[in-house]
Amino acid sequence: MKPSALLLPSLTATLIAFAAGAGAAEADAIVQAWPARQPQRDPAVEARVEATLKTLTLRQKIGQMVQPEIRAITPDEVREYAIGTVLNGGGGWPGQDRAATPAQWRALSDQYQAAAQQATPGVPLLWGTDAVHGHNNVRGATLFPHNIALGATRDADLVRDIGRATARAVRATGVQWAFAPTLAVVQDVRWGRTYESFGVDPALVKRLGQAAVEGLQDGLKDGRGVLATAKHFVGDGGTRRGIDQGVTNTTPEELAQVHGAGYLGALDAGVLTAMASFSSWTDTAAFVQHGKMHGNKTLLTDVLKQRLAFDGLIVSDWDGIAQVPGCTAESCPEAINAGIDVIMVPYQWKTFHANLQRDVEQGRVPLARIDDAVRRILRVKFSMRVPTDVPATMEALQAPELARRAVRESLVLLKHKPGLLPLKAGARVLVVGTAADSLPHQAGGWSITWQGRDTTNADYPQATSLLAALRQRLGAAQVTFDADGSHSDPQKFDAVIAVLAETPYAEGEGDVRLTENLRFSRRQPQDAAVLQRVAGRGAPVVTLLYSGRPLYVNDLANLSDAFVAAWQPGSEGAGLTDVLVAPATGQWPGFTGRLPFPWPAGPCQFSAHETKPWWPVGGGLSGKETRSDTKRLPEPADPAICPL
Repeated sequence: MKPSALLLPSLTATLIAFAAGAGAAEADAIVQAWPARQPQRDPAVEARVEATLKTLTLRQKIGQMVQPEIRAITPDEVREYAIGTVLNGGGGWPGQDRAATPAQWRALSDQYQAAAQQATPGVPLLWGTDAVHGHNNVRGATLFPHNIALGATRDADLVRDIGRATARAVRATGVQWAFAPTLAVVQDVRWGRTYESFGVDPALVKRLGQAAVEGLQDGLKDGRGVLATAKHFVGDGGTRRGIDQGVTNTTPEELAQVHGAGYLGALDAGVLTAMASFSSWTDTAAFVQHGKMHGNKTLLTDVLKQRLAFDGLIVSDWDGIAQVPGCTAESCPEAINAGIDVIMVPYQWKTFHANLQRDVEQGRVPLARIDDAVRRILRVKFSMRVPTDVPATMEALQAPELARRAVRESLVLLKHKPGLLPLKAGARVLVVGTAADSLPHQAGGWSITWQGRDTTNADYPQATSLLAALRQRLGAAQVTFDADGSHSDPQKFDAVIAVLAETPYAEGEGDVRLTENLRFSRRQPQDAAVLQRVAGRGAPVVTLLYSGRPLYVNDLANLSDAFVAAWQPGSEGAGLTDVLVAPATGQWPGFTGRLPFPWPAGPCQFSAHETKPWWPVGGGLSGKETRSDTKRLPEPADPAICPL
């Protein structure tokens, strides 16, 4: 008998198991990989939940579970369908007016709330929004650095304070629910959402994620805090090749210990909502494909709700149910049965509402599952005060000093020439690079709009660009702006500040594709050309890079006397000048930020666990070093395609 014949039965069995999904033994192994927790419930809230649940019809219960987008539902429809939650996506504003004031946001919220009270008296409506670095959908709100920058600060107190400030801004507009924080532990920086992660260290993600939840939900029962969202459960940062909504291949133990770390911190902080991930999971220990997380009962119900004793609600992502096999955006009993409680179905919500009622009536979804979902929704609503005393003013949206502090503490100095920084108070500076005066580039994705690209400086009326901040600090006469570096002689200046930037992006569109690499000069050749025009022409060059992830920049660092990873600093450009320019009084703080991800030494170093990077996790200079490292970095050529 041939050896292949001996292997055939076991191989066939493996393939059958692979296709069939989790068996009982494998499901138990998955559950046991997570620590057991005990539920903690408020008897008064539970009594109110049960009393209210008895008063609701099936149609009203389903209304509580359906979450339309504000562009697709009116207050009258909220009343007619007894809708329990709404959301606004990136680029969704009251009346589709991106300049809507806090008062206009609040007015629409009040209309929805009044309609909900008419439909289900005593049961408030919740409005959710992607407030991922401040109340970033609202024109004029302070925008904080993205999570990757906050990871560079390693400061849980700062993150907690940012959560409180964000909650105040969100509440000012009549919104009660923030779809944040992202708790991904990113394994491949090609992922376009890398900047939404605090870093590659699960312990850091757990600590900062817990602080973010604590800050957002602080004062929840007093009408000050907002609901935080632990997202995206689970493994979204581990997808192969960093493909958004892709497949995470890992063992149950690694899924729990690495990708699950942030959720344990969020649960410790009392998080009340979680969002399912678009991604899929394959158990590499049992050779089982689990498919889309939105349909994974083992993880959503057996692990999150039962093993981890999460008593809050699970919300789906934007039309995420449509990716479950056999489902569409209009119908998905599989996702409901898996444990989804609130279904984010932005535009097809009326059809979904009717289909879910029919699914219950025809036995495809048990009424007990509906009751469990609505219990969770009511428990969340009754655990907070929905009315707020936060005024609907522009001032309530502002926290510039806090954001400025976050910027200066997040900057990571990767190269430094002793004596160059800080610049003297009277220095004459040439500023180059379009991004130096571009607030969209400074803010990055998830800013006013979803991808953050189709905006202008006018969309950020309360913000300060780096160029404006330099002029305020040094005096307008001391600062010359030459966007492409072709109209000025660098040797007439004390220093050149070059600002390079990734084009803003968000999920999906921000992925680095398989045929691409991390070389910034290849991705943004116009910015590289600007640096080449001014380098070595008689003035030292300080280069700042606005990016949502580490990038390969050896060629650019070799042209620079100082090189700063500035991430996407948000609305407060003065935080940059706080570190670049000597203070008028007191001591210069230096650079305190340290890398939350390794910084690549080659164009194909995508792994967050790279063993031979230019700088490791935790790396960075203070700027106070007296010894200069003038060694030229190697500049390897781009391969035809990076190894898979």
